[in-house]
Amino acid sequence: MLQAIGLTSTRRREHPPAVDDLTFEARSGRVTVLLGASGAGKTTALRLVLGLEAGRGFTYFRGNPLHRIANPACEVGALLGDVPGHPARTVRGQLRMLSAAVGVPASRADELLDVVGLGGLAQEQLGRLSLGMARRLGLASALLGDPQTLVLDDPVRGLSPRDRSWLFALLRAHAAHGGTVLCTLREPKEAARIADRVVTLHEGRLLADQEAAEFSRTRLRPRVAVRTPHAARLSAVLAREARAERRSVEVVAEGSGVLAVFGTSCAEVGETAFRHGVLVHRLTEEVGDAAPATETGPVGVTAPARSPAPLPPSTASPASAPVPSAASGPPVPPSAPVPSAASEPPAPAPALKRTPAPTSDAPGDSGGAAAVPRGPRPVRGPRWPLRYELRRLLGVRTSPLIALAAVAASLALCLVLARTGATAVKPHTVAAWPGFLPLPPAAFGAGLIGALAFGEEFRYPALASARGTVPRRLGLLLAKLVVTAAAAVVLAVLVVVLDVQALRLVFGPESVAVPPDWSALAAGWGALCVGCAWSGLLAAGVFRVTAAGVAAVLAVPVLVAPLAHKVLVVPAVRSIAGLPGRLREPAWVELPQQADRWLIAAMRLPAQPVGAALVLSLVALICAYVFTGLRRRAFW
Repeated sequence: MLQAIGLTSTRRREHPPAVDDLTFEARSGRVTVLLGASGAGKTTALRLVLGLEAGRGFTYFRGNPLHRIANPACEVGALLGDVPGHPARTVRGQLRMLSAAVGVPASRADELLDVVGLGGLAQEQLGRLSLGMARRLGLASALLGDPQTLVLDDPVRGLSPRDRSWLFALLRAHAAHGGTVLCTLREPKEAARIADRVVTLHEGRLLADQEAAEFSRTRLRPRVAVRTPHAARLSAVLAREARAERRSVEVVAEGSGVLAVFGTSCAEVGETAFRHGVLVHRLTEEVGDAAPATETGPVGVTAPARSPAPLPPSTASPASAPVPSAASGPPVPPSAPVPSAASEPPAPAPALKRTPAPTSDAPGDSGGAAAVPRGPRPVRGPRWPLRYELRRLLGVRTSPLIALAAVAASLALCLVLARTGATAVKPHTVAAWPGFLPLPPAAFGAGLIGALAFGEEFRYPALASARGTVPRRLGLLLAKLVVTAAAAVVLAVLVVVLDVQALRLVFGPESVAVPPDWSALAAGWGALCVGCAWSGLLAAGVFRVTAAGVAAVLAVPVLVAPLAHKVLVVPAVRSIAGLPGRLREPAWVELPQQADRWLIAAMRLPAQPVGAALVLSLVALICAYVFTGLRRRAFW
């Protein structure tokens, strides 16, 4: 069960709050619809319910606030808008990546593909999905954690009638198994079709809170929809015959050649059109809103139409005067009194799919709750961050293509340098690092892969689609650092191995000799690639764009390295010779003699201009990342 108490959004300048003191509840085993016209505050209400927008009030999910639930994805599944994701990622890859974030096995993704009817499109790319298929994928994403509550914002927007029927059937099935469904709709007909309870909003305030039967009785009435090229003539004929027979018939023009006739039937309208020779293209009976939206107003009204007697104002409605209906038509009186949660008869309790969480009554009333300010809650990171990051990296071809381009460029440069003899067959030749390039292709490729690790998260925020940002969680950051470092090391080793084999193949085995300090060179080469990858990763995480990560990688050799060279290369610089021996004196554990070589190699890395520049850049980026993360958390 979901309880929303006193939800009030933050006022912006002189504008009133989009949601003002809204209180309602959505019970288990039922479908609750927030109904209202565009701008009524439906989406803002859902964002307040989910803690995505600053405001006041309380929201309880089976007696617990959302930020105190250990795994929110297993309690609430939300779909606000379309599902964000890389256009080149496949449907199965998207769901498997999100399953790692939710903390469920990958087999759950395959099960949901069959449930939502996407089993045959598992290998289809997200960018090629139709709107209906994308909405099915969004529902599958919301259902990954097998949540108790589904929160959907206008899920049928733009869908075909067939897809709407399928979606309504899925929501009804979820409610029939004991789940809670809360969604927003614009059309009263659709609300009456699917809902067990309808909560009507107007200008951010509660207008009515009704059972579906009560809503249909007070807000909907049958009508005859007529499509004819002679709409004005048929309207005049219907009005004339109704006046002659003293019947209350209302004819409303709903568009070009479309009439809505209230107070009659298809048979009577069809006989009238036949008698007067009026051509009719369509004639159907349907249930429409009591206040249809019109552009030209009523074109024919006979004897005064009988309007329902004014009902007492709703005890839950903050407004006592009639307000326009959700369809922006004539005023509609408020609904009947809304029974309180304590006096309302309990809904039937079907068997739940899972063990219900401990519930408790929400403390306080709506007045007290509305006075409690709250801000957006921090987004939780993925439950399995390392698995999530691996699936994110390998789910699209971008990173493999970057690695392939770096390897190809390294091979070409290596052979050209060895052929021209510009650097002979030396470490720079094997690394494919000519003097005119600020970085070798492998290091730049590693930096680009690192920049995409956070850049794609902000461009296609799969982790926090509704929040518009990526959670700054230590687990996610460590997973990205580990995966990008592994990718950089693999790329560095692959480039060296292929370059050496190419040199031996073209110029002979004797052209490449293993240098005596190969371990120090290998450590420096790997550290350069890993440092570039981490610089791109952290810069993209701080500035939230891939271009910032690429700029940070290029700034290391172009800007930071010259400054580091001026600072380090001075006559006052002392040698580090003898450092291993001096470190052995205070050491408690006897170090092996082989450790001296590795220690000297490690100390020489930051002494190089590029190494010092990388160290300085990484320290600055880590401090900036921590500062921005803590500053954002201070507002939560």
